[in-house]
Amino acid sequence: MIPKIGQLLLANNLITEEQLQKAIELQGKGDGRIGSILVKLGFLTEEKLVSFLSKHFGVPAIVLSENKVDPSILKLIPRDTAQKYEILPVRRDGATLTIAMVDPSNIHAIDDVKFITGYNVKPVVAAESAIRKYIAEYYGKSDTPKTTMEGIKKTEEDFVGLLEKEEETEVRELRAVVEEAPIVRLVNQVLSEAIAKGASDIHIEPYEKTLRIRYRIDGMLYDVMQQPLHLTAPISSRIKILANLDIAERRLPQDGRIELKMKDMEFDLRVSTLPTIFGEKVVMRILDRSGLVLDLTKLGFEEKALRDFNEAIHAPYGMLLVTGPTGSGKTTTLYSALSTINEVGVNIMTAEDPVEYHLAGINQLQVKEEIGLTFATALRSFLRQDPDIILVGEIRDFETAEIAIKAVFTGHLVLSTLHTNDAPSSILRLLNMGIEPFLVAESIRLIVAQRLVRKICQKCKEEERVPLRALVDVGFPIEEAKTVKCFRGKGCPACNGIGYRGRIAIFEVMTVTNELRELILQGAPASEIKKAAIRSGMKTLRMAGLTKVKEGITSIEEVLRVTVKD
Repeated sequence: MIPKIGQLLLANNLITEEQLQKAIELQGKGDGRIGSILVKLGFLTEEKLVSFLSKHFGVPAIVLSENKVDPSILKLIPRDTAQKYEILPVRRDGATLTIAMVDPSNIHAIDDVKFITGYNVKPVVAAESAIRKYIAEYYGKSDTPKTTMEGIKKTEEDFVGLLEKEEETEVRELRAVVEEAPIVRLVNQVLSEAIAKGASDIHIEPYEKTLRIRYRIDGMLYDVMQQPLHLTAPISSRIKILANLDIAERRLPQDGRIELKMKDMEFDLRVSTLPTIFGEKVVMRILDRSGLVLDLTKLGFEEKALRDFNEAIHAPYGMLLVTGPTGSGKTTTLYSALSTINEVGVNIMTAEDPVEYHLAGINQLQVKEEIGLTFATALRSFLRQDPDIILVGEIRDFETAEIAIKAVFTGHLVLSTLHTNDAPSSILRLLNMGIEPFLVAESIRLIVAQRLVRKICQKCKEEERVPLRALVDVGFPIEEAKTVKCFRGKGCPACNGIGYRGRIAIFEVMTVTNELRELILQGAPASEIKKAAIRSGMKTLRMAGLTKVKEGITSIEEVLRVTVKD
């Protein structure tokens, strides 16, 4: 019971102060719950206690003798769990399991039953003597296998013991410990729920007193589960086993991969572990092979931007750069471009770190810097493989940039990425790497900057009033602002109450015109290059975002979150 139950009974004149003190004394000697002790002492009847608990916690009371329990339901909860929490499953309605409890405030019991059964739990309160009687009657004396949190705790104790003597412990013993049912079930639950919710990443993070699990959905992180800190090692080790990583190595970061099939869909999970002061943090990136959109027309390009982009990727030579922060969809844009120009008569080669998706008809290479296979090394090898089109995962240094530009001047189309804030800044980034201005001016054909914005949920979309001044402040011309209609999602089951569902890209597409080449050769600042690009028809990220607002696809808040004012 919660500590104040005795005081609540006293306040409701169900017991006296003297009776409460007597019960507290016995509880201090380990005699059980206050309520049970009061009943045993004859200070309170079990019926009155059940009635009080029902009213106080707002849950129905149940008389077990009047309710016949289906034996198949009993199998859902192991005997040791029923005895530990003094609970009894009494009814199942669809995805909801009704359990009789002595203590309906016991959140740990409810969470454990949810975890073990996978059902939603509806508690009802019943007499302790009746629950104990029917546990003994229904379950009998035979023990059931341990598949409860108690089992997990035992797993952890065994695991710690093994780690203390890990030098002489075989890996197969460690593997056996973390493959026990509770840990396997918990990890499976985390993975399946993340996929069902459409998460792109799973974060498992140990802190001082708890293990936090978060999902990244549509670019935002959401707290979905808290687990006891002592489960950190078993969970991380279970994931390592799935990713073929070393479960005995907990001092160094590791990277691996899990291939997963669920409901006829295939997923790749990129796994990264990192030792922190409270244990290993695990991050898993979920890549849905079946859900990859490789259609340029569905990514979010506006008409002119798409026309410019298509023209650049169909050119016989030149460099096309896609820029943006991690997780902004650069890889999807590049894969879509390759898919568009992938033909039998074309030799396409890619160097990636990592290879996120397998593309049919394209030669993909995984960079491995630890053995000397860098982007630069891969590029040199590619040039001896008679390529037509080359994709370099990222231009990180002068050497890679220099070789990529040389490939352009030998008649190749080169696609790559940079980490800059907008398209004009990419020019300065290459110049700062040490590339000569005339090489930059003559090799680059087009630069795309992109961001992902969340789409308003179409099921709960509603118009919202935004002051004219606010619309002008974010970038709408005053005349246009007078006619703009803004929308928001109020939250519904389809979007999990968030108001957004899915994402779409906004693009800043800068074609390198003759005017821009002159500015690059003159060493003009990014601000001048940007102004010239806008004059030639480029829409900035903010402009592209506001267009999506005007079309009712996203909200002003989303555009402000990912772009800056021009």
